[in-house]
Amino acid sequence: MEYAHIVVFITIDTPANARKLADKILTARKAACVNIISKVSSQYWWQGKIEKSAEVMLVVKTRAALLDELVVLVKQNHPYTAPEIIALPIIGGNPDYLAWLDSGTK
Repeated sequence: MEYAHIVVFITIDTPANARKLADKILTARKAACVNIISKVSSQYWWQGKIEKSAEVMLVVKTRAALLDELVVLVKQNHPYTAPEIIALPIIGGNPDYLAWLDSGTK
């Protein structure tokens, strides 16, 4: 089954960089809404060892058709070598919200 809408999770290093990236995503109309969640504690494998970092999470609501363009935009504006950009399908929701999401992107 193919889904029209997705939620994309992106982690980044600082609140200031999160706001800048959210602004770029919204200005480019690659998403209708970006939530910024501060104080995310991340633990992950990087270059052969476990790292621990304080990060900020962006929760991006957009259309599935825009994912490739969103990935390019994020990679061009992100300080990490391999930024987390993962998308999950929205399997349903408030039809009014989903229509608004469509109207807020291009």
